[in-house]
Amino acid sequence: MTLVDIDPSTIDVRDLWIPMPDGARLRARAWLPVGAEEQPVPALLEYLPYRLDDWTSVRDSERHPYYAAHGYASIRVDVRGAGGSDGLFEDEYSPAELDDGVEVIRWLANQPWCDGGVGMFGISWGGFNSLQLAERAPEPLKAIVTVCSTDDRYDNDVHYMGGALLAIDMSAWAGTMLAFASRPPLPDVVGERWVEQWRERLEQQRPLGPIWLAHQERDEYWRRGSACENYAGIEAAVLAVGGWNDPYRDTVLRLLENLVAPAKGIVGPWSHQYPDRGLAPGPSIGFLQETLRWWDRWLKGADTGVESDPDLQAWINDPEPPAPYVGHKEGRWVGVPWPGEAPAYETGLGDGRALVRSPWSTGQDAGRFFPFGNDADLPPDQRAEDGRSLSIDLRVDEPLELLGKPVARLRLRSTHDRGHVIVRLCDVSPDGSSTLVTRGVLNLLKRDGMDRVDPLTPGEDVDVEVPLVAAGYRFEPGHRLRIALSNHYWPWIWPHAVDDTLDLDLAASSVALPLVDPSAIPVGFAEPEHARPIPIGTPEGAPAARPPRVVRHDVATGETVLEVDPGYGGTRRYPTGLDFLEWTEEVYRIREGDPTSPTTEARWRIDLSHQGWSASVETTSIITCDTDAFHLENTVRAVAERDGTRETVGEFAYRDRVPRTSV
Repeated sequence: MTLVDIDPSTIDVRDLWIPMPDGARLRARAWLPVGAEEQPVPALLEYLPYRLDDWTSVRDSERHPYYAAHGYASIRVDVRGAGGSDGLFEDEYSPAELDDGVEVIRWLANQPWCDGGVGMFGISWGGFNSLQLAERAPEPLKAIVTVCSTDDRYDNDVHYMGGALLAIDMSAWAGTMLAFASRPPLPDVVGERWVEQWRERLEQQRPLGPIWLAHQERDEYWRRGSACENYAGIEAAVLAVGGWNDPYRDTVLRLLENLVAPAKGIVGPWSHQYPDRGLAPGPSIGFLQETLRWWDRWLKGADTGVESDPDLQAWINDPEPPAPYVGHKEGRWVGVPWPGEAPAYETGLGDGRALVRSPWSTGQDAGRFFPFGNDADLPPDQRAEDGRSLSIDLRVDEPLELLGKPVARLRLRSTHDRGHVIVRLCDVSPDGSSTLVTRGVLNLLKRDGMDRVDPLTPGEDVDVEVPLVAAGYRFEPGHRLRIALSNHYWPWIWPHAVDDTLDLDLAASSVALPLVDPSAIPVGFAEPEHARPIPIGTPEGAPAARPPRVVRHDVATGETVLEVDPGYGGTRRYPTGLDFLEWTEEVYRIREGDPTSPTTEARWRIDLSHQGWSASVETTSIITCDTDAFHLENTVRAVAERDGTRETVGEFAYRDRVPRTSV
């Protein structure tokens, strides 16, 4: 990693207020090349709800000054109702957020320091709304770079997977957003009315979990903001970037397959992080240099060669022992046409029939849904999980290089009118250790479409396809390729309210693996670099380190409990003197054979203090169920101190019942 020292005399940093048509103002910070008013430059936009004045400021300092030093006006904007921006936060990717985004793009294009061309970039939320705003096609938006994002908010986000309810992030992410949205605006930014503005936000906000759970099928709610609904509407050039350890990686492949606009893709070994930050797993790449090639071509008209790059540049992982943390993976980069004419490896699963009846705690070794590069994020050795599953081993006699989305084609029957099937693909080394390569999930009620509910006829065979998430992986001779099937996967997948058994026809079932295209060429990237980040310290009273992931099992009761410290890393002392302390815990409980036992809890505490004021937020988010409905309990408590006086800004409790329709 090269840290680039940016000469501050060459960068003009400005805090801005961007006006919206309804009179609201959005908080923004701009890094401009000095002299941009005399020689206007293209603008780059990153648009987020995560607070530019504290939570993302370290990451922002690595890239926005870098872009400014290379001839771009780089602008970071807080969405409505977040950070210092006016208004109220409503929901993920709300119509108001996207309407505002179009106005921001137009406003940027009309500034005296902008030449009229705008690019947009972001990771996760910022990658999502980059795609969503590109689909709206505002005229100034010429190019985007979308990282770890999705084009399908229903089937490739944190709420549902294969039509099944994602317990792990339906709960954790709803709890996170409740805590994040409950943070106060900073008095240093909005002034003396900060408590009153905070109180107004708290009084108007509602937890998001009940909203998401009320839409258990792929309906209009999820279609809004899903770029896959209108690929043809995207006119901006798209560079799509993902990681094999990020849940959104399939989006890169779908965009390459469906966009009419110019598009290229890069998928590396990374977690849910920008690829230049040096976080596990590596290797990192010169990502900012790659984005400059993209911006220079589509915003400045320079011949940078990006149009001649392979459609997809992908990392192929070499086999290595399973571990919950891998700093640097071994493998190679290849460039391939996409979609190409890649060969496929297809194999049957054997003869006869076999039962799939997994313990309800199967999935405890799934790893984190969103790996961030922390110590316990990746799946550990899968031998225990394989033992809880129906496992079928296939001998590997010659090297197989997987690249793309495997598909399991299964013929099965269930003892009930519903069920889940989970398929994992593992690499078993000669010593018996089992490395998870990829997995797929199907809610059998959604086997004929995510927008519909089709009950099974108990005891009657059906043919289903289970797409596995894309992967790049090399299987070596002497290893075994293991297909492991289960009907439970907690806490990733919330179980149906039945105790079902699946009966699999092995002879009529198969798995197909797409392999690396024969025309693949070796590719490579520059070493990573970014601007030197702002210095941060550790505030007094910072929460003590806790185990990141602990599994406990009560043999007598059959209850399994998973306790997680997600380690978002928000506890910091900023150069401004602001202290930001963050504590969170997630707990997942399930009891063998009891469909009413699944319980998820997400608890947060956030403390902020600076020069005569402080603020504290505590939230809880709990989901339980019975056979007919989900029950959600959310609480928020907010306390402020100013001029030595403490006051409760608000205490709120929300209780919601959401009927089960298909999960």
